[in-house]
Amino acid sequence: MTTGWRSWAQAARVYTDRRVIAILFLGFSSGLPLLLTLSTLSVWLKEAGVSKTSIGLFALVGLPYTIKFLWAPLIDRMTVPVLTRLLGRRRGWAVLTQLALMVAMVGLGTTNPASDPWATAAWALLVAFASASQDVVVDAYRVEVLDDSQYGAGAAMIVAGYRLGMLASGAGALFLAEAYDWFWVFVAMAALMSVGIVTILINPEPPPPPRSTTAPALGAGAGSLVRTGRWLREAVIDPFADFLTRPGWLTILLFVLLYKFGDSLAGVMANPFYLEIGFTKAEIASVSKVFGLGASLAGGFLGGLFVARFGIMASLLLCGILQMGSNLMFAVQAAVGHSVPMLTLTIAVENVSGGMGTAAFVAYLSALCNVAYTATQYALLSSFMAFARTVLSAPGGWLADQTDWITFFVITTVAALPGLLLWWWLVRRDVVPATAEARQGSPP
Repeated sequence: MTTGWRSWAQAARVYTDRRVIAILFLGFSSGLPLLLTLSTLSVWLKEAGVSKTSIGLFALVGLPYTIKFLWAPLIDRMTVPVLTRLLGRRRGWAVLTQLALMVAMVGLGTTNPASDPWATAAWALLVAFASASQDVVVDAYRVEVLDDSQYGAGAAMIVAGYRLGMLASGAGALFLAEAYDWFWVFVAMAALMSVGIVTILINPEPPPPPRSTTAPALGAGAGSLVRTGRWLREAVIDPFADFLTRPGWLTILLFVLLYKFGDSLAGVMANPFYLEIGFTKAEIASVSKVFGLGASLAGGFLGGLFVARFGIMASLLLCGILQMGSNLMFAVQAAVGHSVPMLTLTIAVENVSGGMGTAAFVAYLSALCNVAYTATQYALLSSFMAFARTVLSAPGGWLADQTDWITFFVITTVAALPGLLLWWWLVRRDVVPATAEARQGSPP
C-alpha cells in the first residue's frame, strides 16, 4: 500500500517542473480563441436568429485546424524577420500568431451575423487560421522543451490551460455578453491574449533539433535552386515521408481521426441544446463553463497521472470508454429537461471523462512525433483530430434538426465506437509508440 502511494506521489511530482508549469499558460493562450469560433459563436448566432442547420455549418470556419499541417512546414523551418532574431524561431512565431489573433478577434466583434453572416464567417475563419497557426508553434514548443517522461504531465497541463482559456472565452464571454455588446466581449478576449505573449517572453527558446540546412527568412529568397530544393524536401517531404514509413500509419491516422469523434459531434450542438431546453446564458456559463472547468481540470490531471502510472495505451482505452458513456448523460438531460442539478451532474461526468481522454490522447500524439519534425508531424496528427471536430461534426446541426435531442445524443454515443475498435487493432498488432511511457502498465 505504501509503495503504491509512493508511486502516485512520484508521478505527481512532475507537475512542479518549471517547463511543465509554463505549458499551462501557453495552453491558456491556445484554448482562448477556440470557443470564439465554436460554442460562444453559436450562442451569438442563436441570439441573432440563425437556424440550427446554419449554426452547424458554421463549424466549418474551424477548417484551418484540420489543414494546418499544410503550412506547418513553413512554421517549422522558416524564420520571422526581427522576431526570430530577438526571440528565437519558436517564440518569434508564437508572438506573431498571438498578435494576429488579437487583431482578428477585434475584427470579428465588429461584424453583425444577422445582417452580414458572411463577414462574421470571414473574420471567424481568420481567428481560426491564426489560432491553428499558434497551436502549431505551441505544440512544437511543448514537445521540444519537455522530456519523454514529462509528456503525460505536459499533456495534462496543456489540457488544463486550454480549459482555462476556454473558460475565459466561454463562461467569461457569456457573462460579459449579458451586460455589454458583443463587440466589447471580443475586445476583452483580444486583451487576454497578452497572457500568451508574456509567457513566451519570460520563457527560453527550446534548443533546435539538428538539421542539415538552414531555413530562409520569411519573405527572403532561399538562395540557389539546389538549396531551395533541399530545403523544400526537408521541410515538406521528409516529415511526411518519415511518418509514412511507420507500420500501421494509416490505422494510426484513422484512430486519431475518430477517437474523440463522439465528443465532437455532441459538443458542436451543446450550447444550442442548453438554450432550447430553457437554460439561460448565466446558467450555461455558471454550470457548463465555470463548474465544468473544475471537472475538466480534475479529469486532465487524473488523466496525466494515469498516463504516468499505467502508460498511454492503457489510459486511452479506459478514458475512451468513459468518454463514450458520458454522451448518454446528455440524453438523460434531454429527457429531464431544464434542471440545474441534472445539468451539474451531466457536466461533471462529461468534463471529467473528456479531460482524462484529452490528456491521454495528447500524450499519445506527442509520443508519435519525431523530434526532428515536431511542428509538422504534430500538426498533421492534430489536424486529423480537428477534422472530426469541424468537418465531420458539421452535419451535427442538420442531424439535430432531423431528430429529437435524446436520439441525437444516443447517435453521438454510437459514433465513439469506431475509435475504440481501432485502439483494439493497434494494440493487438503492437502498433504502439516506442516510448516506455506508452508501453508500461495495464489498466487498473
